[in-house]
Amino acid sequence: MPAPGARRAALMFIFITVLIDVLSFGLIIPGLPHLVKNFVGGDTSTASYWIAVFGTMFAAIQFVSSPIQGALSDRFGRRPVILLSCFGLGVDFIFMAVANSLPWLFVGRAISGVFSASFTTANAYVADITPPEQRAKSFGLLGAAFGVGFILGPVIGGQLSHIDPRLPFWFAAGLALVNFLYGWFVLPESLPVERRSPKFDWSHANPLGSLELLGRYPQVFGLAAVVLLANLAHYVYPSVFVLFADYRYGWEEDDVSWVLGAVGVLNVVVNIVLVSAAVKALGERRTLLLGLACGALGFAIYGIADVGWIFLLGLPISALWAMAAPATQALITRQVGMDVQGRIQGALMSLVSLAGIVGPTIFGVSFGYFIGAQAPVHLPGAPWFLAGLFLSIAVLIAWRYARVAPVQASAAVDAA
Repeated sequence: MPAPGARRAALMFIFITVLIDVLSFGLIIPGLPHLVKNFVGGDTSTASYWIAVFGTMFAAIQFVSSPIQGALSDRFGRRPVILLSCFGLGVDFIFMAVANSLPWLFVGRAISGVFSASFTTANAYVADITPPEQRAKSFGLLGAAFGVGFILGPVIGGQLSHIDPRLPFWFAAGLALVNFLYGWFVLPESLPVERRSPKFDWSHANPLGSLELLGRYPQVFGLAAVVLLANLAHYVYPSVFVLFADYRYGWEEDDVSWVLGAVGVLNVVVNIVLVSAAVKALGERRTLLLGLACGALGFAIYGIADVGWIFLLGLPISALWAMAAPATQALITRQVGMDVQGRIQGALMSLVSLAGIVGPTIFGVSFGYFIGAQAPVHLPGAPWFLAGLFLSIAVLIAWRYARVAPVQASAAVDAA
């Protein structure tokens, strides 16, 4: 375990890496649809179809790539994998900035799905350098990076895309490459050679093999189900929020951007201020259960809110859900040794990507069905109720599996 000063410096770099990753992808959110629309002749309907295809493909690529990155980091160390991800993203954003056709833009988006799986290695790095009792706080810091990126990325990207739809790609490329150079000179390795996996095992580097690895740790497997359900519920926001807010409350783009900004600010506050205090007062297990329950309650409020101000009342309640993710990660990292942290994190990221593949369809179809003429009851809030149901099931699973236990030796896994 590195000295406290070195640990803080390394953790800050990982925070910046995650922030830049989220910020970079937030930057291209406003410009990508316009670029696609230009490539399909200005037809909005066709562009919407291709944006959906891009999103599903991106999640599918991450589903495959995440366990590979995790296994590579277990075998060769975290530093080279993180640096390669930063460099690859920077080059790929340049590729997308100069893409002159829809197929080439599609290829660039697929490549970004490969390199953006660096979240896998970032989580493993944090587990390497942080004592078990401080991991929830450190994972909360990464959650705050997501929140800051979620706030700033689309705002900056929107302003840049007004100038040129390709400009956000160039800006994102610059951020990623600067981060690569910074890491090259600053980032130390977190996984000693003697603690690395003795070989690169393809059986653990594919999604199905990585999920089998989760099954060898019963508590991890149960918590992995919580991760899947929580991320599945989270996809209700990008899937239906804009359409729901317009349909139910008549909110326009500016209104939606302010609400999303408020969600991001609350997320940052919860991750930076409340996670550490909650874990200290309640422990990781109770913090996880409380966070999931607040998320379910918040979604229920969203579902029943027939006016905008009631929906807004649910924001601070659902924001407390952000406590669940750091507590879950902390509990999971306690169960396994350093030499399999990367593969475990890769398997978890595959589950996150799996949620990204199926979530938009589940919520989009449910929203469309329950506002349509064929619905047995008019229920625009159906997607929010469905997301709340997923979190309620996650509470029951977490109640059973969220137990603090000493770190297990991973030799048995490698020998299996």
